Amino acid sequence: MSIGQEMYDLCVKMFPYCRSITGNGVRKTLGTLKEVYDNIKIYEVPSGTQVFDWTVPKEWNIRDAWIKNSAGEKIIDFNNTNLHVMGYSLPLDREVSLDELKKMIYTQPDQPDVIPYVTSYYKERSGFCMTETQKQSLPDDTYHVYIDSELKDGSLTYGEIIIPGDSEEEILLSTYVCHPSMANNELSGPSVTIHLAKWLSSLKKRRYTYRIVFIPETIGSITYLSRNLDIMKKNTIAGFNISCVGDDRTFSYISSRYGTTLADRVAKNVLDFYYPDYKKYTFLNRGSDERQYNAPGVDLPVCAICRSKYGEYPEYHTSKDNLELISPSGLDGAYQVYQQCIQVLEANYHYQIQCLCEPQLGKRGLYPTISQKGSYDEIRAMTNFIAYADGSNDLIDISNIIGEPAVSLLPIIDKLQNNDLLKAV
Repeated sequence: MSIGQEMYDLCVKMFPYCRSITGNGVRKTLGTLKEVYDNIKIYEVPSGTQVFDWTVPKEWNIRDAWIKNSAGEKIIDFNNTNLHVMGYSLPLDREVSLDELKKMIYTQPDQPDVIPYVTSYYKERSGFCMTETQKQSLPDDTYHVYIDSELKDGSLTYGEIIIPGDSEEEILLSTYVCHPSMANNELSGPSVTIHLAKWLSSLKKRRYTYRIVFIPETIGSITYLSRNLDIMKKNTIAGFNISCVGDDRTFSYISSRYGTTLADRVAKNVLDFYYPDYKKYTFLNRGSDERQYNAPGVDLPVCAICRSKYGEYPEYHTSKDNLELISPSGLDGAYQVYQQCIQVLEANYHYQIQCLCEPQLGKRGLYPTISQKGSYDEIRAMTNFIAYADGSNDLIDISNIIGEPAVSLLPIIDKLQNNDLLKAV
């Protein structure tokens, strides 16, 4: 089975889970991810814990919800789609008129045939979601509204993986596990990230340590930073917020606050060659946890690579963000891009050629022994690499200068190093 299909199947398995920023849906999601890669450490942070300017909220869980008409027929059912209930809704069990019902129903009027994703995390209320078309078709009747939920002191749950390398310097991979049944945002992120963790753990040698976190969006990253900021500021050299990485439409890049970090450089280099028509967004177009990692005083070198960026595709935060929107090939493309970013980071030294003038490549078996038109093409990348391996350029610099993907230069580096012609400085 292809890695893309494995990631897609994982999304299919987790799609029905009712996730929120706290609760059993998050725990169930982390438990399923743990089946793919066992070394996830799971943490619980009690409700009421102060995390910078925020407070960990009460824990929310839901068992059932529906609306019935006077004939006892369910017109919406939480068990059909968990998007039918506003996230963090309080318990509810009463009869209401049509006018009262409409006041607690949320729709997306500009997209009349979708169910919107709606939450009320920090103000207590109850509500339902349906299509605008269905809302407008409701007859005058008495309706029974029912939500079997619980909001109580509990905890916020997150998962962490630390994969050690030769250095204490770290690369951060962060994704979130709080959204309910939406596929691109956000089943794709955890699925791609857990498979990257599995691949990283299989490498015989790692230059860097990898910090990989699965958190609720916003409150999760704030909570995580409140507990780990000192070591992250000390050790993080690059980081990526992995979100909306499942569809086939495009690739998108969202810069760090100033767009000048090592993470920005490697993201742009890989995308320039892998998918040159990718869409570029500045930090002014931020919207996910890169907000927290780049916050003043936090200042971590974190950017993001998406497929269709959150907020920029019509299915975003609606029932149309379903398993038909994502694909094995879409997930695999994102996986390959992030894999290439990591491979380039691992090899991103400054390089210095170890002889004066051009090295004699032929006697080392690195140059064609017969010279004729076309025979030079296959080693042009090598000779161009050598020309700029003067100790002042790192791998990304050289790749950008000579117009060759950084990942395609890795075998060249190996050959030159194996022949004592190249030193990493």
